[in-house]
Amino acid sequence: MKKFIEIFNNKEVLNRIFFTVMILFVFRIGCAIPTPGIDASEFSNQLQSNSNNVLALMNLLGGGALQNFSIFALGVSPYITSQIIIQLLSMDVLPALTELNRQGQYGRRKIEMATRYLTLMLAAVQAYGIIQTAKNTSWITFTLEENFLSYAYIVTIMVAGAMLVMWLGDQITTKGIGNGISVIIFAGIVCSLPNQMSTAFQKWVLQSWNHGNIEATKGVFQFILYILSFILIIAFVIFIELSKRKLPVQHATRSGGSEKISKASFLPIKVNSAGVIPVIFASSILMAPSVIASFISSDAANAEWLKIFQYNQLVDTGGVMIPWGLFIYMILVFTFTFFYANLQINPAQLAENFQKNGSYIPGIRPGIETEKYVRRVLNRITLIGACSLTFISALPVILTLSGVFGNDSSLALGGTGLIIVVGVALELNNQINGLIAGKSYDEVIGGM
Repeated sequence: MKKFIEIFNNKEVLNRIFFTVMILFVFRIGCAIPTPGIDASEFSNQLQSNSNNVLALMNLLGGGALQNFSIFALGVSPYITSQIIIQLLSMDVLPALTELNRQGQYGRRKIEMATRYLTLMLAAVQAYGIIQTAKNTSWITFTLEENFLSYAYIVTIMVAGAMLVMWLGDQITTKGIGNGISVIIFAGIVCSLPNQMSTAFQKWVLQSWNHGNIEATKGVFQFILYILSFILIIAFVIFIELSKRKLPVQHATRSGGSEKISKASFLPIKVNSAGVIPVIFASSILMAPSVIASFISSDAANAEWLKIFQYNQLVDTGGVMIPWGLFIYMILVFTFTFFYANLQINPAQLAENFQKNGSYIPGIRPGIETEKYVRRVLNRITLIGACSLTFISALPVILTLSGVFGNDSSLALGGTGLIIVVGVALELNNQINGLIAGKSYDEVIGGM
């Protein structure tokens, strides 16, 4: 309650929140405008009934815009993919990008421009891939004549929508609260939660209400258990997101003449340093075969072997139904968590920076020994994070394949959406706290 009072007493924070809400309102309007030239009446139903496929993940990252095949159907997915690719190439893969990464503000502007150009190209490829995939599965039909000009027209509209969404995210970042791209994804996921709760209430409470007291009591108990499970999973995700290992660090500084003073601090290493990036990586790789096959022909796109790369499908293996796609998905998520965590916290670069700044970890020699120690601690901590991230991301698929919720996979708990919601909510809370603290500091200085 105290924080709400501080927010309402802070004009700058209120203006930023209001601006963010208005931008999200514009985004939701765009999500309701269908892409011309396409009849996507079946697309929404199919996407909801197959909520654990790769297109459903793109819908999630797009804030729910793909579900209506709107002009914002691509959402922020091309921009996120471009950021990941540019970041990977900047890690001593392309010397030009690596050099720009070390040039401060100027280099960051150049890298951001390269990211936008790559976003434009990826948006065109993704738009065509989605159209072909949905068309080959009869989820959409063309209302225009199928020719090159029609495809170019529809792809251009979808690419323009993706670039506009990227611009809206930039406006939230500069004039609103928090990371604009994250806020857009967050808003789309939160908008779907009331519908999920309503579906659960109808399934267990309303449908069993007229079938006697025993069935009604059982339905109410199932609904309460569902809500409690949802809360427990949220608490688990929050615990993982906030968990970190603090490495003690000593900083040698000089005071006056040649006297050295050591200052102690901590280097925090999060249990889940990679965030949701490994999930996006894994889903993109699993999606690649289907997209490539859709470029070849409709027969190739519907090939039986592609089910191996669909993590919500059971594959008949000698009379035994095995979810090969789910196994591949979990292995990829687990592996990429280690890979990206070591990119985020580069032990070699960290040890080099420590040596340059006169910092050291007590009991550990500077240089190669510090690098080995940090890498060992990082890998041990990331093991917990990788297991947790793999479990949470695979939980909805496991529950759906087990048939716990019948044919309605939208009720599945956990998943990437929950990780994003919790992560962005914590980020927004820190952002608002920072704005309030900054305003309070200005008031103190101004009153002196």
